[in-house]
Amino acid sequence: MRFPPRFPNRSRKTPAARPPDTDGRFAQLAVALRTPARAGEPLLARAPRRWQRVAPFAVAAVFVVVLLPVTIAVLTNDYRVGGGWAGALGVAQTVPLLLAVTRPVPAWAAVLAADVVGAVLLVSAAGVAGRPWPWTPMGIVGYLVLMACLGLRESVRTLVGVWLATGAAGVVLGFFAPAGVVDTVALQFVLAGVVLALTGALRGLGDARQRIAEQESISGAERARRTLLEERARIARELHDVVAHHMSVITVQADSAPYRLPGMEEPVREEFAAIAASARESLGEMRRLLTVLRGDGAGDGAGPGGGERAPQPGVGRIQQLVEATVRAGQPVELSLAAGVAEAARAVPAVDLSAYRIVQEALANVVRHAPGARTRVSVTRSAGDGEVLVLVVNGPAENGAAALEAAGTGHGLVGMRERVRLTGGTLDTGPLPEGGFRVAARLPLDSRTEESS
Repeated sequence: MRFPPRFPNRSRKTPAARPPDTDGRFAQLAVALRTPARAGEPLLARAPRRWQRVAPFAVAAVFVVVLLPVTIAVLTNDYRVGGGWAGALGVAQTVPLLLAVTRPVPAWAAVLAADVVGAVLLVSAAGVAGRPWPWTPMGIVGYLVLMACLGLRESVRTLVGVWLATGAAGVVLGFFAPAGVVDTVALQFVLAGVVLALTGALRGLGDARQRIAEQESISGAERARRTLLEERARIARELHDVVAHHMSVITVQADSAPYRLPGMEEPVREEFAAIAASARESLGEMRRLLTVLRGDGAGDGAGPGGGERAPQPGVGRIQQLVEATVRAGQPVELSLAAGVAEAARAVPAVDLSAYRIVQEALANVVRHAPGARTRVSVTRSAGDGEVLVLVVNGPAENGAAALEAAGTGHGLVGMRERVRLTGGTLDTGPLPEGGFRVAARLPLDSRTEESS
Protein backbone atom coordinates (compact mmCIF):
# COMPACT_ATOMS: atom_id res chain seq x y z
CA MET A 1 0.00 0.00 0.00
CA ARG A 2 1.44 3.36 -1.06
CA PHE A 3 0.79 6.54 0.85
CA PRO A 4 0.84 10.00 -0.66
CA PRO A 5 3.84 12.07 0.25
CA ARG A 6 3.43 13.83 3.57
CA PHE A 7 4.62 17.16 2.22
CA PRO A 8 3.42 17.32 -1.38
CA ASN A 9 4.43 20.99 -1.79
CA ARG A 10 7.86 20.64 -0.26
CA SER A 11 9.60 21.29 -3.54
CA ARG A 12 7.74 24.60 -3.95
CA LYS A 13 9.99 27.53 -3.17
CA THR A 14 8.97 29.72 -0.27
CA PRO A 15 9.53 33.44 -0.63
CA ALA A 16 12.58 34.67 1.15
CA ALA A 17 12.04 36.72 4.25
CA ARG A 18 12.17 40.41 3.48
CA PRO A 19 14.82 42.34 5.32
CA PRO A 20 13.55 44.99 7.69
CA ASP A 21 12.98 48.33 6.05
CA THR A 22 15.64 50.17 7.98
CA ASP A 23 15.82 52.95 5.40
CA GLY A 24 12.11 53.60 5.82
CA ARG A 25 12.39 53.68 9.60
CA PHE A 26 15.22 56.17 9.55
CA ALA A 27 13.35 58.26 6.98
CA GLN A 28 10.39 58.38 9.38
CA LEU A 29 12.76 59.34 12.18
CA ALA A 30 14.18 62.17 10.08
CA VAL A 31 10.67 63.42 9.37
CA ALA A 32 9.85 63.26 13.08
CA LEU A 33 12.98 65.27 13.89
CA ARG A 34 11.89 67.96 11.41
CA THR A 35 8.37 68.09 12.85
CA PRO A 36 8.17 70.92 15.39
CA ALA A 37 6.94 69.78 18.80
CA ARG A 38 4.28 71.75 20.63
CA ALA A 39 4.97 73.39 23.97
CA GLY A 40 5.12 70.75 26.69
CA GLU A 41 5.43 67.85 24.26
CA PRO A 42 8.49 65.60 24.38
CA LEU A 43 10.82 65.46 21.43
CA LEU A 44 9.48 63.19 18.65
CA ALA A 45 6.11 63.08 20.44
CA ARG A 46 4.31 62.80 17.08
CA ALA A 47 6.59 60.17 15.58
CA PRO A 48 4.66 57.25 14.03
CA ARG A 49 6.45 54.46 15.93
CA ARG A 50 6.68 53.87 19.66
CA TRP A 51 10.44 53.28 19.68
CA GLN A 52 10.93 56.64 17.96
CA ARG A 53 8.89 58.39 20.66
CA VAL A 54 10.86 56.65 23.41
CA ALA A 55 14.26 57.27 21.76
CA PRO A 56 14.83 60.83 23.16
CA PHE A 57 14.30 59.63 26.73
CA ALA A 58 16.58 56.65 26.15
CA VAL A 59 19.35 58.82 24.66
CA ALA A 60 19.10 61.32 27.53
CA ALA A 61 19.20 58.49 30.07
CA VAL A 62 22.30 56.98 28.41
CA PHE A 63 24.13 60.32 28.58
CA VAL A 64 23.17 60.73 32.25
CA VAL A 65 24.27 57.20 33.11
CA VAL A 66 27.61 57.67 31.31
CA LEU A 67 28.42 61.26 32.26
CA LEU A 68 27.42 61.12 35.93
CA PRO A 69 30.09 58.64 37.14
CA VAL A 70 32.70 60.01 34.74
CA THR A 71 32.10 63.58 35.95
CA ILE A 72 32.38 62.53 39.61
CA ALA A 73 35.53 60.52 38.93
CA VAL A 74 37.24 63.30 36.94
CA LEU A 75 36.39 65.99 39.48
CA THR A 76 37.63 63.79 42.33
CA ASN A 77 40.77 62.32 40.77
CA ASP A 78 41.95 65.02 38.33
CA TYR A 79 40.71 68.28 39.82
CA ARG A 80 41.05 67.07 43.45
CA VAL A 81 37.55 68.21 44.43
CA GLY A 82 36.03 66.74 47.58
CA GLY A 83 33.76 63.74 47.11
CA GLY A 84 30.63 65.51 48.35
CA TRP A 85 31.09 68.50 46.07
CA ALA A 86 32.02 66.25 43.15
CA GLY A 87 28.84 64.18 43.57
CA ALA A 88 26.65 67.25 43.89
CA LEU A 89 28.16 68.88 40.80
CA GLY A 90 27.93 65.64 38.82
CA VAL A 91 24.22 65.31 39.60
CA ALA A 92 23.49 68.99 38.94
CA GLN A 93 25.30 68.96 35.58
CA THR A 94 23.88 65.71 34.18
CA VAL A 95 20.46 64.85 35.64
CA PRO A 96 18.73 67.94 34.11
CA LEU A 97 19.41 66.38 30.70
CA LEU A 98 16.37 64.18 31.37
CA LEU A 99 14.26 67.33 31.72
CA ALA A 100 15.60 68.67 28.42
CA VAL A 101 13.43 66.22 26.48
CA THR A 102 10.28 68.06 27.52
CA ARG A 103 11.45 71.36 29.12
CA PRO A 104 14.76 72.32 27.49
CA VAL A 105 14.88 75.95 28.67
CA PRO A 106 14.56 75.17 32.44
CA ALA A 107 17.04 72.32 31.96
CA TRP A 108 19.50 74.71 30.28
CA ALA A 109 19.15 77.22 33.12
CA ALA A 110 19.84 74.50 35.70
CA VAL A 111 22.86 73.11 33.84
CA LEU A 112 24.37 76.56 33.17
CA ALA A 113 23.97 77.48 36.83
CA ALA A 114 25.59 74.21 37.87
CA ASP A 115 28.46 74.74 35.41
CA VAL A 116 29.07 78.27 36.72
CA VAL A 117 29.06 77.06 40.34
CA GLY A 118 31.42 74.25 39.40
CA ALA A 119 33.79 76.69 37.67
CA VAL A 120 33.84 78.86 40.81
CA LEU A 121 34.61 75.84 43.00
CA LEU A 122 37.36 74.68 40.66
CA VAL A 123 39.20 78.00 41.04
CA SER A 124 40.46 76.85 44.44
CA ALA A 125 40.78 73.14 43.54
CA ALA A 126 44.24 71.62 44.06
CA GLY A 127 44.42 69.95 40.63
CA VAL A 128 43.00 72.65 38.40
CA ALA A 129 46.39 73.70 36.99
CA GLY A 130 46.85 72.37 33.47
CA ARG A 131 43.22 71.27 33.29
CA PRO A 132 40.33 72.62 31.14
CA TRP A 133 38.54 75.51 32.82
CA PRO A 134 35.87 76.93 33.33
CA TRP A 135 34.05 74.22 31.40
CA THR A 136 35.18 70.65 31.99
CA PRO A 137 35.16 68.13 29.10
CA MET A 138 32.20 66.25 30.60
CA GLY A 139 30.34 69.52 31.11
CA ILE A 140 30.94 70.48 27.46
CA VAL A 141 29.54 67.13 26.22
CA GLY A 142 26.42 67.45 28.36
CA TYR A 143 26.00 71.07 27.34
CA LEU A 144 26.11 70.18 23.66
CA VAL A 145 23.40 67.53 24.19
CA LEU A 146 21.36 70.21 25.85
CA MET A 147 21.95 72.59 22.91
CA ALA A 148 20.63 69.93 20.51
CA CYS A 149 17.41 69.62 22.53
CA LEU A 150 17.04 73.39 22.57
CA GLY A 151 17.64 73.76 18.84
CA LEU A 152 14.95 71.21 18.01
CA ARG A 153 12.34 72.86 20.23
CA GLU A 154 12.81 76.59 20.66
CA SER A 155 12.52 79.64 18.44
CA VAL A 156 15.47 81.42 16.84
CA ARG A 157 15.21 84.29 19.30
CA THR A 158 15.51 81.89 22.25
CA LEU A 159 18.47 80.10 20.66
CA VAL A 160 20.33 83.37 20.09
CA GLY A 161 19.67 84.37 23.71
CA VAL A 162 20.96 81.03 25.01
CA TRP A 163 24.08 81.27 22.85
CA LEU A 164 24.86 84.84 23.96
CA ALA A 165 24.23 83.94 27.62
CA THR A 166 26.69 81.06 27.27
CA GLY A 167 29.36 83.34 25.88
CA ALA A 168 28.67 86.04 28.49
CA ALA A 169 29.02 83.55 31.35
CA GLY A 170 32.36 82.36 29.96
CA VAL A 171 33.65 85.91 29.52
CA VAL A 172 32.71 86.86 33.09
CA LEU A 173 34.36 83.73 34.50
CA GLY A 174 37.49 84.48 32.44
CA PHE A 175 38.30 87.40 34.72
CA PHE A 176 38.74 84.94 37.61
CA ALA A 177 40.69 82.30 35.71
CA PRO A 178 43.42 80.59 37.83
CA ALA A 179 46.93 80.43 36.47
CA GLY A 180 47.98 77.62 34.16
CA VAL A 181 44.50 76.40 33.10
CA VAL A 182 43.36 75.51 29.57
CA ASP A 183 40.71 78.07 28.61
CA THR A 184 37.57 76.36 27.21
CA VAL A 185 35.35 79.43 26.93
CA ALA A 186 35.85 79.85 23.18
CA LEU A 187 35.59 76.08 22.57
CA GLN A 188 32.19 75.72 24.21
CA PHE A 189 30.96 78.98 22.69
CA VAL A 190 31.81 77.86 19.14
CA LEU A 191 30.58 74.28 19.54
CA ALA A 192 27.33 75.44 21.14
CA GLY A 193 26.77 77.85 18.26
CA VAL A 194 27.37 75.13 15.67
CA VAL A 195 24.96 72.68 17.35
CA LEU A 196 22.31 75.36 17.79
CA ALA A 197 22.67 76.42 14.15
CA LEU A 198 22.37 72.86 12.81
CA THR A 199 19.43 71.81 14.97
CA GLY A 200 17.75 75.20 14.52
CA ALA A 201 18.05 74.83 10.75
CA LEU A 202 16.50 71.36 11.01
CA ARG A 203 13.62 72.80 12.99
CA GLY A 204 13.28 75.67 10.52
CA LEU A 205 12.97 73.11 7.73
CA GLY A 206 10.18 71.42 9.66
CA ASP A 207 8.44 74.74 10.21
CA ALA A 208 8.68 75.51 6.49
CA ARG A 209 7.24 72.12 5.59
CA GLN A 210 4.40 72.65 8.05
CA ARG A 211 3.60 76.06 6.58
CA ILE A 212 3.62 74.54 3.09
CA ALA A 213 1.20 71.85 4.25
CA GLU A 214 -1.07 74.52 5.76
CA GLN A 215 -0.99 76.50 2.53
CA GLU A 216 -1.83 73.36 0.58
CA SER A 217 -4.81 72.71 2.86
CA ILE A 218 -5.94 76.31 2.38
CA SER A 219 -5.54 75.93 -1.38
CA GLY A 220 -7.59 72.73 -1.22
CA ALA A 221 -10.35 74.56 0.63
CA GLU A 222 -10.28 77.33 -1.95
CA ARG A 223 -10.50 74.77 -4.75
CA ALA A 224 -13.46 73.13 -3.03
CA ARG A 225 -15.13 76.53 -2.63
CA ARG A 226 -14.51 77.35 -6.29
CA THR A 227 -15.95 73.98 -7.29
CA LEU A 228 -19.01 74.69 -5.15
CA LEU A 229 -19.50 78.08 -6.79
CA GLU A 230 -19.14 76.54 -10.23
CA GLU A 231 -21.71 73.89 -9.32
CA ARG A 232 -24.08 76.55 -8.03
CA ALA A 233 -23.65 78.47 -11.27
CA ARG A 234 -24.36 75.31 -13.26
CA ILE A 235 -27.53 74.66 -11.24
CA ALA A 236 -28.59 78.27 -11.78
CA ARG A 237 -28.12 77.89 -15.54
CA GLU A 238 -30.15 74.67 -15.56
CA LEU A 239 -32.93 76.25 -13.52
CA HIS A 240 -32.98 79.21 -15.85
CA ASP A 241 -32.91 77.12 -19.02
CA VAL A 242 -35.43 74.45 -17.97
CA VAL A 243 -37.71 75.58 -15.17
CA ALA A 244 -37.97 79.21 -16.20
CA HIS A 245 -38.87 78.19 -19.72
CA HIS A 246 -41.70 75.91 -18.62
CA MET A 247 -43.01 78.41 -16.08
CA SER A 248 -43.06 81.09 -18.75
CA VAL A 249 -44.98 78.78 -21.06
CA ILE A 250 -47.52 78.09 -18.30
CA THR A 251 -47.93 81.83 -17.69
CA VAL A 252 -48.46 82.57 -21.38
CA GLN A 253 -50.93 79.71 -21.82
CA ALA A 254 -52.93 80.70 -18.76
CA ASP A 255 -53.06 84.37 -19.78
CA SER A 256 -54.00 83.62 -23.36
CA ALA A 257 -56.56 80.89 -22.58
CA PRO A 258 -59.57 83.28 -22.53
CA TYR A 259 -58.62 84.55 -26.02
CA ARG A 260 -57.81 81.14 -27.48
CA LEU A 261 -60.94 79.49 -26.02
CA PRO A 262 -63.90 81.82 -26.58
CA GLY A 263 -67.09 81.32 -24.61
CA MET A 264 -65.23 80.42 -21.41
CA GLU A 265 -67.29 80.77 -18.24
CA GLU A 266 -66.29 83.33 -15.62
CA PRO A 267 -65.16 80.81 -12.93
CA VAL A 268 -62.90 79.19 -15.50
CA ARG A 269 -61.45 82.60 -16.47
CA GLU A 270 -60.76 83.34 -12.80
CA GLU A 271 -59.05 79.95 -12.44
CA PHE A 272 -56.76 80.61 -15.40
CA ALA A 273 -56.01 84.08 -14.04
CA ALA A 274 -55.06 82.55 -10.70
CA ILE A 275 -52.80 80.04 -12.45
CA ALA A 276 -51.07 82.83 -14.34
CA ALA A 277 -50.63 84.88 -11.17
CA SER A 278 -49.13 81.89 -9.31
CA ALA A 279 -46.81 81.18 -12.23
CA ARG A 280 -45.60 84.78 -12.31
CA GLU A 281 -45.00 84.74 -8.57
CA SER A 282 -43.06 81.49 -8.91
CA LEU A 283 -40.95 83.08 -11.63
CA GLY A 284 -40.12 85.97 -9.31
CA GLU A 285 -39.18 83.57 -6.53
CA MET A 286 -36.99 81.61 -8.89
CA ARG A 287 -35.21 84.76 -10.06
CA ARG A 288 -34.32 85.57 -6.46
CA LEU A 289 -33.09 81.99 -6.02
CA LEU A 290 -30.96 82.30 -9.14
CA THR A 291 -29.44 85.50 -7.78
CA VAL A 292 -28.45 83.66 -4.60
CA LEU A 293 -27.04 80.69 -6.50
CA ARG A 294 -25.01 82.90 -8.81
CA GLY A 295 -23.65 84.78 -5.82
CA ASP A 296 -23.52 88.15 -7.57
CA GLY A 297 -25.67 91.19 -8.02
CA ALA A 298 -25.90 90.91 -11.78
CA GLY A 299 -29.24 91.18 -13.40
CA ASP A 300 -31.95 93.69 -13.74
CA GLY A 301 -33.03 95.37 -10.59
CA ALA A 302 -30.26 93.95 -8.45
CA GLY A 303 -29.73 95.84 -5.28
CA PRO A 304 -26.57 96.33 -3.28
CA GLY A 305 -27.01 93.04 -1.54
CA GLY A 306 -27.19 91.03 -4.75
CA GLY A 307 -31.01 90.55 -4.61
CA GLU A 308 -33.83 92.15 -6.46
CA ARG A 309 -35.34 95.41 -5.30
CA ALA A 310 -38.86 93.94 -5.25
CA PRO A 311 -40.21 93.71 -1.66
CA GLN A 312 -40.12 90.32 0.02
CA PRO A 313 -43.45 88.70 0.98
CA GLY A 314 -44.62 88.92 4.56
CA VAL A 315 -47.51 88.27 6.91
CA GLY A 316 -49.70 90.65 4.89
CA ARG A 317 -49.59 88.24 1.93
CA ILE A 318 -50.50 85.09 3.85
CA GLN A 319 -54.16 85.71 2.95
CA GLN A 320 -53.32 85.52 -0.77
CA LEU A 321 -51.23 82.40 -0.16
CA VAL A 322 -54.12 80.66 1.60
CA GLU A 323 -56.61 81.66 -1.13
CA ALA A 324 -54.32 80.22 -3.82
CA THR A 325 -54.06 76.98 -1.85
CA VAL A 326 -57.85 76.81 -1.47
CA ARG A 327 -58.28 77.29 -5.22
CA ALA A 328 -55.93 74.35 -5.72
CA GLY A 329 -58.48 72.15 -3.89
CA GLN A 330 -56.98 72.15 -0.42
CA PRO A 331 -59.44 73.13 2.39
CA VAL A 332 -57.62 75.71 4.51
CA GLU A 333 -58.94 77.99 7.26
CA LEU A 334 -57.02 81.13 8.17
CA SER A 335 -57.05 83.01 11.44
CA LEU A 336 -55.05 86.24 11.14
CA ALA A 337 -55.03 88.48 14.20
CA ALA A 338 -55.63 92.18 13.70
CA GLY A 339 -52.49 94.25 13.70
CA VAL A 340 -50.11 91.32 13.46
CA ALA A 341 -49.13 92.17 9.88
CA GLU A 342 -48.16 95.73 10.86
CA ALA A 343 -46.21 94.49 13.90
CA ALA A 344 -44.30 91.87 11.87
CA ARG A 345 -43.56 94.38 9.10
CA ALA A 346 -41.47 96.36 11.61
CA VAL A 347 -39.06 93.42 11.84
CA PRO A 348 -38.42 92.27 8.23
CA ALA A 349 -36.74 88.98 9.23
CA VAL A 350 -39.78 87.95 11.30
CA ASP A 351 -42.18 89.13 8.59
CA LEU A 352 -40.48 87.07 5.89
CA SER A 353 -39.92 84.03 8.13
CA ALA A 354 -43.58 83.85 9.12
CA TYR A 355 -44.65 83.89 5.47
CA ARG A 356 -42.09 81.25 4.45
CA ILE A 357 -43.05 78.94 7.31
CA VAL A 358 -46.72 79.05 6.32
CA GLN A 359 -45.78 78.63 2.65
CA GLU A 360 -43.61 75.57 3.32
CA ALA A 361 -46.15 74.04 5.69
CA LEU A 362 -48.98 74.37 3.17
CA ALA A 363 -46.74 72.97 0.41
CA ASN A 364 -46.02 69.94 2.62
CA VAL A 365 -49.76 69.43 3.21
CA VAL A 366 -50.45 69.51 -0.52
CA ARG A 367 -47.65 67.03 -1.21
CA HIS A 368 -48.13 64.58 1.65
CA ALA A 369 -51.76 64.96 2.79
CA PRO A 370 -53.88 66.20 -0.13
CA GLY A 371 -57.42 67.06 0.85
CA ALA A 372 -56.64 67.21 4.57
CA ARG A 373 -58.41 69.95 6.46
CA THR A 374 -55.81 72.54 7.48
CA ARG A 375 -55.90 75.42 9.90
CA VAL A 376 -53.47 78.36 9.75
CA SER A 377 -53.23 80.76 12.69
CA VAL A 378 -51.00 83.84 12.90
CA THR A 379 -51.36 85.77 16.15
CA ARG A 380 -49.39 87.82 18.65
CA SER A 381 -48.47 86.78 22.18
CA ALA A 382 -50.12 88.37 25.19
CA GLY A 383 -47.24 90.79 25.72
CA ASP A 384 -47.07 91.67 21.99
CA GLY A 385 -43.46 90.46 22.03
CA GLU A 386 -43.81 87.49 19.68
CA VAL A 387 -45.55 86.40 16.50
CA LEU A 388 -47.09 82.94 16.89
CA VAL A 389 -47.46 80.88 13.70
CA LEU A 390 -49.46 77.65 13.84
CA VAL A 391 -50.25 75.32 10.91
CA VAL A 392 -52.16 72.13 11.77
CA ASN A 393 -53.53 69.63 9.27
CA GLY A 394 -55.48 66.45 9.75
CA PRO A 395 -54.99 63.15 7.95
CA ALA A 396 -55.41 62.93 4.21
CA GLU A 397 -58.89 62.26 2.89
CA ASN A 398 -59.74 58.69 1.99
CA GLY A 399 -58.74 57.89 -1.53
CA ALA A 400 -56.46 60.88 -1.90
CA ALA A 401 -53.01 59.78 -3.04
CA ALA A 402 -50.01 61.67 -1.71
CA LEU A 403 -47.91 63.35 -4.37
CA GLU A 404 -44.74 62.30 -2.50
CA ALA A 405 -44.42 59.16 -0.40
CA ALA A 406 -41.45 60.46 1.56
CA GLY A 407 -39.94 63.90 1.83
CA THR A 408 -36.30 64.99 1.89
CA GLY A 409 -36.67 66.91 5.14
CA HIS A 410 -35.19 70.04 3.58
CA GLY A 411 -38.36 72.01 4.21
CA LEU A 412 -38.25 71.44 7.97
CA VAL A 413 -34.53 72.22 7.99
CA GLY A 414 -35.24 75.51 6.23
CA MET A 415 -37.94 76.35 8.77
CA ARG A 416 -35.61 75.69 11.69
CA GLU A 417 -32.87 77.80 10.12
CA ARG A 418 -35.23 80.74 9.59
CA VAL A 419 -36.54 80.49 13.15
CA ARG A 420 -33.01 80.23 14.54
CA LEU A 421 -31.92 83.37 12.70
CA THR A 422 -34.76 85.32 14.29
CA GLY A 423 -34.01 83.95 17.77
CA GLY A 424 -37.32 82.07 17.99
CA THR A 425 -38.37 78.46 18.54
CA LEU A 426 -39.98 75.85 16.29
CA ASP A 427 -42.01 72.79 17.26
CA THR A 428 -42.95 70.24 14.58
CA GLY A 429 -44.25 66.70 14.68
CA PRO A 430 -47.12 64.32 13.90
CA LEU A 431 -50.41 64.44 15.82
CA PRO A 432 -51.77 61.42 17.76
CA GLU A 433 -54.96 61.29 15.66
CA GLY A 434 -53.08 61.73 12.41
CA GLY A 435 -51.87 64.78 10.60
CA PHE A 436 -49.04 67.16 11.36
CA ARG A 437 -48.37 70.29 13.40
CA VAL A 438 -45.98 73.19 12.82
CA ALA A 439 -45.72 75.83 15.55
CA ALA A 440 -43.25 78.73 15.53
CA ARG A 441 -42.58 81.55 17.97
CA LEU A 442 -40.84 84.55 16.36
CA PRO A 443 -39.76 87.36 18.70
CA LEU A 444 -40.38 90.94 17.67
CA ASP A 445 -37.46 92.29 19.66
CA SER A 446 -35.41 94.63 17.45
CA ARG A 447 -32.18 93.26 18.86
CA THR A 448 -33.00 89.94 17.26
CA GLU A 449 -33.16 91.57 13.89
CA GLU A 450 -29.78 93.20 14.38
CA SER A 451 -28.13 89.95 15.44
CA SER A 452 -29.56 88.05 12.51
